[in-house]
Amino acid sequence: MASHSDTLVVFFGATAGANGGKLGSDERELILLVWQIVDLHEKKVGKLQRRLVKPDSLDLTEQCKEETGLTVDELLKAEPLDTVLQQFQQSVSAEVKALGRSSYTLCVDSPLIVRQVLHPEASKKNLVLPECFYSFVDLRKEFHKCCPNSGPARELTVPAMLDYACIPPVTDQVAGVTEVKSMVLITLHILADPYSHKFTGFEAVKYKFESGACSKTEAVDSETVIRARGLPWQSSDQDIARFFKGLNIAKGGVALCLNAQGRRNGEALVRFINAEHRDMALERHKHHMGSRYIEVYKATGEEFLKIAGGTSNEVAQFLSKENQVIIRMRGLPFTATPQDVLSFLGPDTPVTDGSEGLLFVKYPDGRPTGDAFVLFACEDYAQNALKKHKQILGKRYIELFRSTAAEVQQVLNRYMSTPLISTLPPTPMVSVPMPMPVLATPPFLATGSTRDCVRLRGLPYTAAIEDILEFMGEHTVDIKPHGVHMVLNQQGRPSGDAFIQMKSADRAFMVSQKCHKKMMKDRYVEVFQCSTEEMSYVLMGGTLNRSGLSPPPCKLPCLSPPTYAAFTSPAAILPTEAALYQPPLLATPRTPQPAAHTAAPALAYYPPQPHAQLYMNMNMNYTAYYPSPPVSPSTVSYFAAAPPGSVAAAVAAQPSPAMLQHGAQHGALVRMQGLPYNAGVKDILSFFQGYQYAPDEYSSVVQMGDQARSLIQPKEWLCL
Repeated sequence: MASHSDTLVVFFGATAGANGGKLGSDERELILLVWQIVDLHEKKVGKLQRRLVKPDSLDLTEQCKEETGLTVDELLKAEPLDTVLQQFQQSVSAEVKALGRSSYTLCVDSPLIVRQVLHPEASKKNLVLPECFYSFVDLRKEFHKCCPNSGPARELTVPAMLDYACIPPVTDQVAGVTEVKSMVLITLHILADPYSHKFTGFEAVKYKFESGACSKTEAVDSETVIRARGLPWQSSDQDIARFFKGLNIAKGGVALCLNAQGRRNGEALVRFINAEHRDMALERHKHHMGSRYIEVYKATGEEFLKIAGGTSNEVAQFLSKENQVIIRMRGLPFTATPQDVLSFLGPDTPVTDGSEGLLFVKYPDGRPTGDAFVLFACEDYAQNALKKHKQILGKRYIELFRSTAAEVQQVLNRYMSTPLISTLPPTPMVSVPMPMPVLATPPFLATGSTRDCVRLRGLPYTAAIEDILEFMGEHTVDIKPHGVHMVLNQQGRPSGDAFIQMKSADRAFMVSQKCHKKMMKDRYVEVFQCSTEEMSYVLMGGTLNRSGLSPPPCKLPCLSPPTYAAFTSPAAILPTEAALYQPPLLATPRTPQPAAHTAAPALAYYPPQPHAQLYMNMNMNYTAYYPSPPVSPSTVSYFAAAPPGSVAAAVAAQPSPAMLQHGAQHGALVRMQGLPYNAGVKDILSFFQGYQYAPDEYSSVVQMGDQARSLIQPKEWLCL
């Protein structure tokens, strides 16, 4: 569309739901279009046109019936949207030609009718909009240029502009006609003296999303970023751009988020060209992508750069080829070469620039990860490549997915920042006279047998913190600060469980009695009184109900909970380095039970020692957060299990002189490669069950004090 025009088409529309400032916020369809031509040179107006539009759903809201005066019977006789748009284009083109003019531009009283209604609805119905709907002028902004004292442009309305210009209001009561006639009067007013206004503020709607790379040094305004949650896992950046059709997304402004395993978690960060478009995007909260509704929240520029930003020159060069379709290949043999990949894809799917269009993902030491990204010049080639999903290369099947520039950055950043061998940070080379207690570090949750907590089971998966607080009702005041803990499953999604720390056991008992089987949304929720120690059992896979507590499952025989107290245990202490690990890496370290003089049975079990509990908690898919909506909860991350030497040092009362002297542990770490993608902590623990270690063997790795030595009984079975 040209940057100038000699004809304006004053345009108005209404939907079957909310109109005015909330137009398009409820996904309702168009039911009315009204327009009238204004000749900018002759300052004349054409014939007013009014068309009803038949929606797919004839369900009109009461507000719509009151504002438009339309009925279902009238809409049944109307034409569908595609037919009405054809009539609009033919009528306007003929009238503009009759006036001897060559171009025209839409003039609207706000961008909502174009950006929030026409483009999203046409996208859902797979309609191709005429070119004139990709450019328009906003009458409010043009009026504000002439009358800057009239107030902020975004707050102006048609009646307010009429009042400011001292123009008598239109008396016509027909829906849509009143608005268009009023807008025409305002247009003629600012065209006349003394304003003699020239319409120059043409706004454009992007035809398609532009992919591109983003640098970590780039400045990103937090007022332009949103977080979309609930996306289908197979959605691409183009799918997200289509969901926000009508709004202008910045180049490379879609960043799909990955979980700790490198898989998409159903979230994306989207960056728009300005705050106005971001605000309109927030109005699409809970709009639908297919059969799923998408949640839209505010986000920050820092969050966007963390996901989409990169520093690798190799990635920047790979992504410098614009307008390319990116496909991710996963599961490649480690010996695969560029020629192997090109042969696998075949001649019907040519890769852009041959091997230059391939990017293999590698570890910092150059070893392949089995992932690669491929560039294709067009959608047809990409579709041909996707047909090879799960076909065999060598002896492995290869997964192929659509990808984005931001995902390339994320994957490369993740692997390039991965240490070759994950270990705990070294013990500080200073003498610590008094080790720091667990309770001295706020992120840790002290455990014990006091039943001052409650467990909520059977929560709706959509339940948020506000829902839990509303469910608790008057008992909310008895919750400890930061005492609401949501339990997530291995995929980082809500498990339907939550633990709440109350101020006392009496309060917890009262909640369990009054709130048990109370309804939340359409489900009843079970409430059990418990202790923080029982919380730990449940997080390890145990069960807790009104019949009692069952210990965590184990393939070998397990000790029952009372037997855990059979071993001598000092007060729970961790050295200063424990403060380095923040949740969710450490969830709730368990305080050992008081000593009981009972012989230890020779059975395999999950040991009660603090260092063993440290293993368990570092791998728990668990996070705790206190009310912070509308932003999404923190993503659950993972941390590789520490070597036994480091853990033994962590429970020692004082740092070992030998450890201070040598500064490193040897032979204490086992690395596992080729794990199934769905392998959990319990699978790894079960795999290593049955290995014995004597205290002397521990001492050969790290010199332990008597206090730490007393925690390890001779020839116990440990799960490391």
